Amino acid sequence: MDAVHRFIFEDLDIRGALVQLGPAWVSMHVKRNYAGPVRELLGELAAVTTIIGSNLKTPGRITFQVQGHGPVSMLVMDCDEQLHLRGMAKSELTPGPTTLSGVDELLGDGQLMLTLQTNAGSPYQSFVPLEGDTLSAVFEHYLKQSEQLPARLWLAADGHTACGLFLQKLPGADLKDLDGWNRIEQLAATVRSEELALPPETLLTRLFAEEKLRLFAPRAATWHCPRDEEKVKNLLLSLGREELETMLEDAELIAIEDEICGHEYRFGPEIIDELFPPDGRLLH
Repeated sequence: MDAVHRFIFEDLDIRGALVQLGPAWVSMHVKRNYAGPVRELLGELAAVTTIIGSNLKTPGRITFQVQGHGPVSMLVMDCDEQLHLRGMAKSELTPGPTTLSGVDELLGDGQLMLTLQTNAGSPYQSFVPLEGDTLSAVFEHYLKQSEQLPARLWLAADGHTACGLFLQKLPGADLKDLDGWNRIEQLAATVRSEELALPPETLLTRLFAEEKLRLFAPRAATWHCPRDEEKVKNLLLSLGREELETMLEDAELIAIEDEICGHEYRFGPEIIDELFPPDGRLLH
């Protein structure tokens, strides 16, 4: 678990990837108390973001933000070139029975936004509308628009795992085998959600038993959201002493929540002198 397994069909110009997240996915959501359908959507987003993030060739971070006007207003997931993941959801749904499911009912109309930040300079952003009744369909549409290559995705998530199977038809596929993409696509479509968590060799052999397939070494993925108190203190410092004093007049503590990581930072009146030390002390 917690890895991306890339593969290629030796006699076809078709590539693929299988992502399987276990402990990393559990660490991301276990303290959030999301409703089941919200958790599943966020897990699917974690899986597909890991697959796309594994294509980063230089240091950087890719962020997907899904916004809608339904009971789930936002999903955010980002991943760097080391496959460090973090993400969160905003939703009005609470844990318990619900009949809501799918992108249409949970997110409604909205958009998918990609932000790519590298050391090269300003971030690159792109937007596409939410087209499709599943997150798999939304990203298939996005990939076709952005890369101009047909792609298929099968995603599944529950409280324990978040998995995804990705296939992409490369430019020379039809020259090698005119029926190759159609055949591989139909075989992959037989996969069941619970099978996506099987060992890669088992799953790929089961799905593509008659195909010559090369499986590459896995790349590890992790949930990476360490506390960063220094960063938060720098934020408070930027507000200025007067603003902090006003905030502490209204409340005994200054509480700041890191939404994407789920951390909360609390500071009492002592933070004033720590950030803005007096010039000196009067001794006589």
